[in-house]
Amino acid sequence: MVIPAHASLDVAPAPPATGAARMTLAQKLIARAAGRAHVTPGEIVNCRVDLAMFHDSSGPRRLAPMLAEIGAPIWDKNKVVLVIDHFVPEADDESRKIVRFARDWAAEQKLPHVHDSQGICHIVLPQGGHLRPGMFAVGGDSHSPTGGAFGAYMFGIGATEMLGVVATGEIWVQVPQTIFMRWIGRLTDGVSAKDMVLMMLGRHGMNGGQYQALEFCGEAVQALSMPERMTLANMSAELGAQVGLVAPDATTQAWLAMQGTRIGADDTAPWFSDEDAAGIRHAFDASALEPQVALPHSPANVRPVSDVPNMKIDIAYIGACTGAKVDDLRAAARVLAGYRIAPGVQLLVAPASLRDHELAEREGIVRMLTEAGAQFLPSSCGACAGYGSRIPEGATVISSTARNFKGRMGAATAEVYLGSPFTVAASALRGVISDAREILR
Repeated sequence: MVIPAHASLDVAPAPPATGAARMTLAQKLIARAAGRAHVTPGEIVNCRVDLAMFHDSSGPRRLAPMLAEIGAPIWDKNKVVLVIDHFVPEADDESRKIVRFARDWAAEQKLPHVHDSQGICHIVLPQGGHLRPGMFAVGGDSHSPTGGAFGAYMFGIGATEMLGVVATGEIWVQVPQTIFMRWIGRLTDGVSAKDMVLMMLGRHGMNGGQYQALEFCGEAVQALSMPERMTLANMSAELGAQVGLVAPDATTQAWLAMQGTRIGADDTAPWFSDEDAAGIRHAFDASALEPQVALPHSPANVRPVSDVPNMKIDIAYIGACTGAKVDDLRAAARVLAGYRIAPGVQLLVAPASLRDHELAEREGIVRMLTEAGAQFLPSSCGACAGYGSRIPEGATVISSTARNFKGRMGAATAEVYLGSPFTVAASALRGVISDAREILR
């Protein structure tokens, strides 16, 4: 039974699996990392880490003194990736100090994988060839579950946990229960993965994932591009999950090949949930979904865009790992091509990576957005986390970012609404929060 996207169906856990080998994708990924044939939800197991990622905010300045104190070297420098993305470009002396320390420490450690000012870590990581299906990875950032879009078990950890990983190459996990988010049908034009995840947040709240594994599946998910799948996995963090997973397929292979990472069907084939694996199941109809907007000051304070009429905005922000990948920039350009944004509105665009910016430039997207009145900002975390171009006092903002907590993007008096890049662009055009479908039609 499938119900419309504006509602959700809570189904009792599936009956016990018929055989010991029946596992979810999350269980299979953990079992591989633990060197086990089978793991069961609730078990605590020790896992070997294939990749540890951290950035200038979460990494060297916190890890270096702790590693020095315990006298431990990095367990495997080839499995460590440092991305300098939070405090660049350096806006003040404190930012310069943090970035300089990260660069100096990376040089001292002779780290082979450093991405400096190339974009946001969650986007740079797969674009740099560091992720592939079947991996078990950790990141020093809450949105590290983005890696789950590639069929990798990746989750965020704190500095103390990262110390243990960097020193030993291992971490323990409690095997999670899987919550299946199945989407049937297809999204209509002007509706995106951001709307899917906002709707799930509105329905299930920020603890809907209960620190479990979310698996996004169904026809609508399979039809999504990799950047859109990354949006779903990324915001599983807002749903309270440890990981957000999408089973890898031909789309995964093709996207990774475009980044220079070639994998075959044998690399994706093992990574799926067995049909009768136990879990909680929710079902939604993508064809019934309309654009969603999160009102201040929570990503779960969600309404359909039709319930937020005539809300005047000052700033439209297209940025962050959730909302400024090349597909997001394409969506905004489709809405704004040939138009100018409303008088008195600022449209700020911070592409998620230099690679996405360059691709958008080659496709003419940068020109279209600039002609519409957009101002381009550096490819970094920027205003999403309150760095660099901070949102000013009293501003009303529609943003493609993942979070709208009070003060997160700058001034505590700012009112931040969340929407898809389609919605942000349409709102910039009209000066009020708007439904992009009306323009695209």
